[in-house]
Amino acid sequence: MVDRIRLALAGLLVAAGIGGFYLLGDKPAVLRILAVLAGMGAALAVVWTTPAGQQGITFVKESIAEARKVVWPTRKETIQTTGVVFALVVLMGVVLWIVDFSLMWVIKLILGRGA
Repeated sequence: MVDRIRLALAGLLVAAGIGGFYLLGDKPAVLRILAVLAGMGAALAVVWTTPAGQQGITFVKESIAEARKVVWPTRKETIQTTGVVFALVVLMGVVLWIVDFSLMWVIKLILGRGA
C-alpha cells in the first residue's frame, strides 16, 4: 500500500512539474524547463525508494552491461553489408518490374488491346 502511495506521489510530482511549465508561461524558457526537470527529478527520487524503482534500476544496469557486450561491425563489414542490401533491392526492383510488365502484357492480350 505504501508503495502505491509513493508511485501516486511520483505521478503527482511529474504533473506538478508539467503544470509549473504552463503556469510559468510568461517567465523565461529556462525557468519553465527547470520546473519540469525539478518535477521529474523529485518523482525519480520517490520512485527510487520503491521496489518497482529498484527493479527498474537493476534492469537499466543489466541492459547497459548487455549493450557493452555487443560486437559492433567494422567499417568494411558495414560497407559490404550495405552494398549487398542495395544490390538485392535493385535486383528485386528489376524482378518486380519484369513481373508487372509481363502481367500487363498478358492482360492487354486477353482484353484484345495488345499490338
